Amino acid sequence: MKALGIVNFSGHHIYVNGLEDYRPIGAFSFLGRYRAIDFPISNLSNSGIERIQVYINKKPRSLAEHLGTGRHYNINSKRGRLHLLFSENGTENSLYDTDISAYMENMECIEAESAPYVVIAPSYMIYTQDFREVLKTHAESGADISLLYHSVDNARESFLNCDLLNLNKQKGVQSIEKNRGTAKNRNVFMDTYVMKRELFIDLVKKARKLSSMFTLPQIVNALCEELDIRGISHRGYFATVTDLKSYYDANLSLIDYKDAQTLFKEDWPIYTRTNDSCPTQYFNGSDVKKSVVSNGCLIGGIVENSVIGRGCTIKDGAIVKNCVILPDTVIGKDVHIENQVVDKHARVLHVKELIGNPQQPGYIKRNDIV
Repeated sequence: MKALGIVNFSGHHIYVNGLEDYRPIGAFSFLGRYRAIDFPISNLSNSGIERIQVYINKKPRSLAEHLGTGRHYNINSKRGRLHLLFSENGTENSLYDTDISAYMENMECIEAESAPYVVIAPSYMIYTQDFREVLKTHAESGADISLLYHSVDNARESFLNCDLLNLNKQKGVQSIEKNRGTAKNRNVFMDTYVMKRELFIDLVKKARKLSSMFTLPQIVNALCEELDIRGISHRGYFATVTDLKSYYDANLSLIDYKDAQTLFKEDWPIYTRTNDSCPTQYFNGSDVKKSVVSNGCLIGGIVENSVIGRGCTIKDGAIVKNCVILPDTVIGKDVHIENQVVDKHARVLHVKELIGNPQQPGYIKRNDIV
């Protein structure tokens, strides 16, 4: 079944303080060697969807550099295409800066596609999914729209500000609402849609007529009684990046090999842009336990339960515990750092002890010297 893949940016209700000041969530470094956007694009590519549109609304440089021509995502260079599309509506975090406004601004590109279906996935959620199965289930059900959801039992304290699906016994969607932490067992909407392309175009145009601030979930919610909208359950690893804590937790959770096996599978590669660098060097006195360490690093100190990005230097006597260290960072001699997210090119040299709260991890800015 032919489909157009759409990877959308996070809505204005989501903003990751610190990290998102420099790049969109899709360009966030994840688990040392990936970017968040690698997961939706790999899912689409592995599912045989080779016409993919990626929408971006601000600070495009790092994402554009990472995506390039899209060849590293195993997209057929003759039939397929990775198309980066921009939306410049309103100011940063403006209520007018919605997914609907992005689709309207690029409607010509959507209408020019010939695939009968669209699969829309977000850039701020980490999961794997074979969309061939979802398309098959959608077509067999006869539904107008199918929505992917993940059942969780910790919605009271996690997945806040994400959308939830209220389902009937036949998995029909009765409504979409925001998670305000009122119950623990909920169906988290994965911001992933399957529908006919013509219906998608109609929904976008209808939403724009109703309100300049409408989003796609809002127009779908408004039409729950008119259209046949079904939920499709997702199994396996699922994480959202909606704030600094969720980003930190998602990275550290995958240090556990059993958790990582539910996301990374031999027959379902996650593609990314690679770079050639030396293997990581471990010097005398170094001690690394229960961590994910990328290539090109120089490790002279102690690393425990941490994710270390490419090309980082951890000097003699340094202690790094429960941290997410982004690429090209230096942790100086005898520095003790714990429960922190350290952005790219930062140098932690002069402060000898930096210990945060695991429930509220600290953040060190990009290019900062501490």
